[in-house]
Amino acid sequence: MPDILEIESELGINTKAAIIESIEHPILDHSGIHLHIKRDDLLHPIISGNKWRKLKYTLLYALTKGHEHLISMGGPYSNHLHALAYIGHKLNLKTTGLIRGEQPTVDNYTLADMKKWGMNLKFITRGAFRDLRKYRNHDAEPAKKYNGFWIAEGGACHDALCGTAEIVKEIELDFDTLTLACGTGTTLAGIARTIPASKKVLGFSALKGGGFLENNIKKLLHMKGMPNWSVNFDYHFGGFAKTTDELTSFIEVFQSHNNIPLERLYNGKMLYGLLDLIKNDRFKKNHKVIAIHTGGLQGNR
Repeated sequence: MPDILEIESELGINTKAAIIESIEHPILDHSGIHLHIKRDDLLHPIISGNKWRKLKYTLLYALTKGHEHLISMGGPYSNHLHALAYIGHKLNLKTTGLIRGEQPTVDNYTLADMKKWGMNLKFITRGAFRDLRKYRNHDAEPAKKYNGFWIAEGGACHDALCGTAEIVKEIELDFDTLTLACGTGTTLAGIARTIPASKKVLGFSALKGGGFLENNIKKLLHMKGMPNWSVNFDYHFGGFAKTTDELTSFIEVFQSHNNIPLERLYNGKMLYGLLDLIKNDRFKKNHKVIAIHTGGLQGNR
């Protein structure tokens, strides 16, 4: 039976590298808010942040069951598929990625990497892609069609919650609120399930019209009672992979103050939104916030 520590060692994953750093920014100078960031981007140069957290126990389950072909879905800039392709390459597993939209005439860096690492890319229509989102079980229709082990978009499944829960277990600092960027809501769900009832987790949607996130999270949590989580939809900057000069300028200032790299798809938007809320007094004085850097820096390309 495979051992998760051996798998992490073979892949070069280092969870101890995910340190927590204090954040400096002009907005914080007079706010009275204590802000730190958990550097999950430092887990690995490629399989960074929540990409590994979500895939970790799903991968272990697949290997335990003897599967050697992993199948999943994502857009042409998918950090999830990028990580999965690298894992397949390192562990000598076959991988297939179902990509939203038409095949481009020239591959972007993400697609080129996935091909280099041996992932079989199949481009499908947007309608067919939306239909795939209903398949959650590992033996669902896509698994049968492509003869392998199916992993839902973004790694969203209950196995993923165990991996994302470990983010909380590694935090030794006291906090009132954890914040992170959201794509499928899986990481937020794992954190919400793990933190004490007295704590909160706030997600920032990177997607325009991302209201489906709340339903995803409720399904993953089998929602009962009052939630200890919420999702903010005000800082998507036009939609997924969209940016503005204002966001670019913010990222440059943040990086110059803290020497922490950000990307424009997820973490840049999250930190912009968080600091804007702090600027507008949305948190009580002396509130302790830890932002989680979910990696995906390859998206900067």
